[in-house]
Amino acid sequence: MNNKTSIKAAELLENIRKKVPLIWNFSNFVSMDIAANALLAIGASPAMAHAKEEANDFSQICKAINGALTINIGTFDPYWQECALEAASLANKNSVPWVLDPVGAGASGFRNKNVEELMKFKPTVLRGNGSEIMAVSGISGGGKGVDSTSSSNEALDAANSVANNYNIIVAVTGETDYVTDGKTTYAISGGHEMMTKVTATGCALSCLIGAAIAVGENKLLSTASIISIYGLAGEMAAKVAKGPGSLRMHLLDNLANLSASQVLENANIKNV
Repeated sequence: MNNKTSIKAAELLENIRKKVPLIWNFSNFVSMDIAANALLAIGASPAMAHAKEEANDFSQICKAINGALTINIGTFDPYWQECALEAASLANKNSVPWVLDPVGAGASGFRNKNVEELMKFKPTVLRGNGSEIMAVSGISGGGKGVDSTSSSNEALDAANSVANNYNIIVAVTGETDYVTDGKTTYAISGGHEMMTKVTATGCALSCLIGAAIAVGENKLLSTASIISIYGLAGEMAAKVAKGPGSLRMHLLDNLANLSASQVLENANIKNV
């Protein structure tokens, strides 16, 4: 595309690799591996740490070196819930940017309660699929467990509502991805349908958003940019993959090998 937004996306990729931000992750059992590897591949430094006893230490480290926190509720139990609330509270207190991935919001009362409590600490970015974002907004999105049955287009109004109500950035991912702060909205085209057949690709993206907001001054455009970069890596992976198993491998390879010039030419981010 080679326009202002693609230039910013290319610059973001270079900055992540230059600054190697520490991303402190409350991931879930399913996504820990791919999330950590995706962060390493793109040039960030992942820390998968869930203990309440070390939350203050990691929060202070992230504050000191401009890191970020990501919280994923996918496999929470009461102890993890307690630990994540402590981490979110400290991130809010110490001005550490953080990402909330409300996996399966709307599927159970326990998940809904987790999201409700975590939202009190104002995540910098809320990233979810259409059904999850609609559930957070109070609209029934009809999710099937942790899978979405609502499109990103259907959830855009809900995303804007949540963004305005909490004064945060909301990213709703789907066939077209949208990133909004309730005033400015970016639409991102990219990715490949096969990515939906690899578990935790969305969770890994939430962690990559953590890397983006750790180094990017414009959090809104940085979020849109990393989603575009991830989608481009997925598109390139799908061209050579024979199925979901090899797609995962090629996705990580492309995150590591993607050049700023490729992002500059192929990022597809539009202000809508």
